[in-house]
Amino acid sequence: MLVRSIGIASLVRQLGAWRGAGRGSSGYRQLADALRLLILDGRLPLGIRIPGERDLAAALDVSRTMVSAAFAILRDEGYLVSVQGSGSRTSVPTGAAGRPPAVPDYASGDVIDLAVAALPAGAGVHRAYAGALAGLPAHLPGHGYEPVGLDVLREAVAARYTARACPTEPGQIMVTHGAQHGLALILRLLAGPGDRVVIDHPTYPHAIDAIQRVSCRAVPVGLPAQGWDIEAMVAAFRQASPRLAYLLPDFHNPTGRCMDAAPRAELVAAAARTQTVLVIDETLADLWLDTPSPAPVATHDSGDWVITLGSTGKSYWGGLRIGWIRASARTIAALGRVRASLDLGTPVLEQIAAATLLTEGDADLAERRAELRLRRAKLQDLLGAHLPDWRIQLAPGGLSLWAEMPARVSTALAAVAEGHGVRVTAGPRFGVDGSFERFVRIPYTQPEAMLEKGIARLAAAYRGVTEPRHRSTVIGLSKETSAVF
Repeated sequence: MLVRSIGIASLVRQLGAWRGAGRGSSGYRQLADALRLLILDGRLPLGIRIPGERDLAAALDVSRTMVSAAFAILRDEGYLVSVQGSGSRTSVPTGAAGRPPAVPDYASGDVIDLAVAALPAGAGVHRAYAGALAGLPAHLPGHGYEPVGLDVLREAVAARYTARACPTEPGQIMVTHGAQHGLALILRLLAGPGDRVVIDHPTYPHAIDAIQRVSCRAVPVGLPAQGWDIEAMVAAFRQASPRLAYLLPDFHNPTGRCMDAAPRAELVAAAARTQTVLVIDETLADLWLDTPSPAPVATHDSGDWVITLGSTGKSYWGGLRIGWIRASARTIAALGRVRASLDLGTPVLEQIAAATLLTEGDADLAERRAELRLRRAKLQDLLGAHLPDWRIQLAPGGLSLWAEMPARVSTALAAVAEGHGVRVTAGPRFGVDGSFERFVRIPYTQPEAMLEKGIARLAAAYRGVTEPRHRSTVIGLSKETSAVF
């Protein structure tokens, strides 16, 4: 059985200012509260071995007696399992909730959809399709099967990488049916049943679905309060021996954070040392709102350890269903052989339209970013007015905010919210092992008037979940609706 461990420096960073976690409580209870919260929030993955009492006491500059008392509380509650000679590993009490299934991708009636983080098509999409129809006759004499994509689109994608300081040839690009299709192809090529895949935690829920669908094991590495814990990520590469790692450094979904340049270089160096393939999802890279992201992770790669996913879905329109994989020419050829058993290419008309958007659509992207900035600010104001006890970090890009609630009610909130006329996705969808019950992702992709109505309705649903006179009814309802939500 794989037993991972977390380094003392990483654990101390995760604990942060742990004193005061339970005001009025003694020090050992505050430490137990802080550690319990890290486990419940997924920042400490389940089954991970934590440092011993003596080492943790020295690092925190407290007595070993205090740490021992905190560990005893957590063992009694079921959050730690200790074995003589093997240390203590994180756990959750028996009966804790698991990861909920996906909600349907549509909302009916007068329900405001705050579950899907996507924008409608901009005006440039219609123009691109019109131009594609005019250019389609030039492609009709061919057979129409394009297993790696049209040259015009591969050239456009390669040129965009080159413009971002990542020199790329068209032969390094495969066109796919969106980034999710690309991830499925990569998993089919590189991984098999039982293989491990490192993920940042939380992460894009459909990526977890794809990993589990091929019977691989997701190995979560919790995100700290800011940025990424590169030391913990590197430790996971060493200890878990994963076949690959799936990461979202560019306006991460759901948190919106962006990885700096130095950690990107550290990740690639660690991947080369441990022979771990990095699958980097850049589907939100165009949607920077404050500052563009650094050069792509692949810029730091000289040994074929980085495979990059991209897409037009978030930037222009999900209905295009156009994505791509950037990798070495050798990897692209191998992916082409894998793809032949699944499908024979991507629709030609959509590829022509996508090529137009990638070469002529910068003005459209600028308009979308300006619109998203206004909606992000509106959502921040609305949350402050209606849900002042929720905590958010203003995302520098992407399409959503990751809101932290005082109570562990995310699944219950998602279950009852639609009855109030709003739909949200429960926080545990973005993790494994039932983590993130105190979190909910809220997109700012709806028009401002819809955001106003949606947040007012969400606040009413939250009051219903947290007020004592409604709590027992809500808990019963969440259990009954768990198969749907």
